Amino acid sequence: MAQGRGELLYATHCSACHTVQLHWRASKAVTDWPSLRAEVRKWQGEARLAWGEEDILDVARYLNDSIYHFAKSGATVLKISPTAGFPQGSDPNGLLVRVTEDAF
Repeated sequence: MAQGRGELLYATHCSACHTVQLHWRASKAVTDWPSLRAEVRKWQGEARLAWGEEDILDVARYLNDSIYHFAKSGATVLKISPTAGFPQGSDPNGLLVRVTEDAF
């Protein structure tokens, strides 16, 4: 199976120092999705990798999928009028839940 970008970045730049045991230690700094993104951002900066936001998110997603398994967050509830093109009766409250792009 081909590596995803997040896995490739992690394997290339992080795994020499970060073993799986690091992610499971008792005093870990990562406790949820926002703290995972913050730690990836922090450590890529410490390593002077100059990653863009997409690289940070790709690595955070890879770590979440392979190690942490945090619940998806970043859901936004939008109020939509039934006349906005959605079938009548599909949702009497006119509510939709949309997961934002940076959530996962």
